[in-house]
Amino acid sequence: MTDRMKSDAQNIRKLIREAEALADESMIAFTRLKQAMLTARQNPNAEVDAGQRALLRLNQAEGQALSMSTSLLRVHAELNKIGVEKLGPENETPLVAMAVDSTPELVD
Repeated sequence: MTDRMKSDAQNIRKLIREAEALADESMIAFTRLKQAMLTARQNPNAEVDAGQRALLRLNQAEGQALSMSTSLLRVHAELNKIGVEKLGPENETPLVAMAVDSTPELVD
């Protein structure tokens, strides 16, 4: 294994973790936004259906974010396979196989 391969592997490991963290951060942001929207809708001066379409669209965005997160887990799993094949088992990063293998496909 060359130094270049080690360097590339370390960079990819760092970047996949960043991508996974950003996916999680987006889901957290969606949750906070939904909570703020629902709290605002509880205002006695607001109509009961205020923001309903926006909530539906936000739910759709949350589903897409979850799908993205699932796809990133699958990318991570594939990269693990390549890392083990090319660099040896000591370069495998922890990843719950169940989360990757048993996640149902989301359909639009």
